[in-house]
Order: sequence, then C-alpha cells, then structure tokens
Amino acid sequence: MARPYVVLSVAVSLDGYIDDTIPERLYLSNDRDFDGVDALRADCDAILIGAETVRRDDPRLWLRSEQRRAARVAAGKPANLVKVTVTRSGDLDPAAKMFHQFIEAGKPLVYTTIEGREKLGDQLDAVAAVTAITDTDFWGTLLDDLGHRGIERLIVEGGTQIHTAFLSAGLADELRYAVAPLLIGQADAPRFVQPADFPGGSRRRLEFVDATVLDDVVVLRYLPKSTRSIPTGQSVTR
Repeated sequence: MARPYVVLSVAVSLDGYIDDTIPERLYLSNDRDFDGVDALRADCDAILIGAETVRRDDPRLWLRSEQRRAARVAAGKPANLVKVTVTRSGDLDPAAKMFHQFIEAGKPLVYTTIEGREKLGDQLDAVAAVTAITDTDFWGTLLDDLGHRGIERLIVEGGTQIHTAFLSAGLADELRYAVAPLLIGQADAPRFVQPADFPGGSRRRLEFVDATVLDDVVVLRYLPKSTRSIPTGQSVTR
C-alpha cells in the first residue's frame, strides 16, 4: 500500500512560536481559520499529534462541523477521523480525551519505541491500538503502517518535535502555515520547528502555492517536496 499524503497544519505567531508558557491554552487562530482547518480535517482519513500536545492541550481531535460529519457518513466514511499519536517515552494518560471522545473510526493508534512500549505496559490496551516500531526509519515505517491500514490522507497538527521530524525526513507533502498577529517573545515557548538538517539546507526555497487572508490571520501553503518557484505577483485570496 502507498504511504498517505501528509499535510502539516500549524498556526504560529509573527515571531514563530506555536504556544506560550502560560498554563491556559493560547488560541492563535480565529474563527475563520479554525473553520478552514476543520474543512481540511474533513478531507483527511487520520489526524496525528505528538504526545506532548496530548499532555499539554488534551484535545478531542474531532470535526466541529455537524454538516461535515454528516457528509463523511453519507460518503461511507466514519464521522470523525482515525486519531494517531506518537510517544517515545510512553508517557500517556489513558484518560486523555482523544481515547474516549469521537472515536467512530475505531481505537486511536499509538506509535512508540520498544522502550516506550515497555513503559506503557497494558495501560492503553483497552483504549488504543499500540504499535512499537523497531525500524531505524521510525517515521517512514509509521507511514507505511498507516498506508496498510487504508489511510490515504493524513493531517499532522504538531507539536514541535513532530513537525521537525516530518520536515527533516522529507515526508511532508504539503504545509498549511497560518500566521497570527501576535508576538510571544518567550525564550522557553515552543516554536514551529527545532534546529535540524532539512533537505536542501538553508538556501532551498520551498514551492509556494497560495496565500489566503482570513481576517487577521494569513494562511500560507507550501509544497515541501518541491522547489519550483512561483512568479512574482502571485495573487492573494481575501
């Protein structure tokens, strides 16, 4: 089976952060951008986040739109996506919302290492399907397994380590990059990516697709596997 088409989706501040260090959750997006992400989710088969995002935000990972859920059911799909998370440490709470809410597509999937599987033991077995990856190509093997499970389109929503891993391994097909009019300025706050050896290095220009203005948020789309340039004067959709 082919690997799924991978879309990275992220919202960042003007200075490149995806969150701050205040305990209360920071919402970088606005209502129109949230709806755009919801539409993107509806076109995918699975959604992936890292264990740190599970611990920090405890998201439900559902489709907000009742109409989109209904449209998926009418098309013979589950109302919500297959949920996927990755943990190397095995530090996951079986009471997390992603394991119990909106799981029409079946048990959420957890990918981990041998060490992580040993730490988890059987504590997630009742609420998730846990797979320990032994291959050195961790992320490629993960995508192969998702492909075998029938996942054709995967949306990846972070956090920092996950986005860095997919981009540095050259596994992201598309990047949806929403820029919010905020300045975080906190040195310990998480950024979009960490330092890494990205394909092509610092001089490689990713292919720009389009830009959409959603009130005070600007959404940029790129194709990370391509370097074909777009002519100057590309229109901006408002």
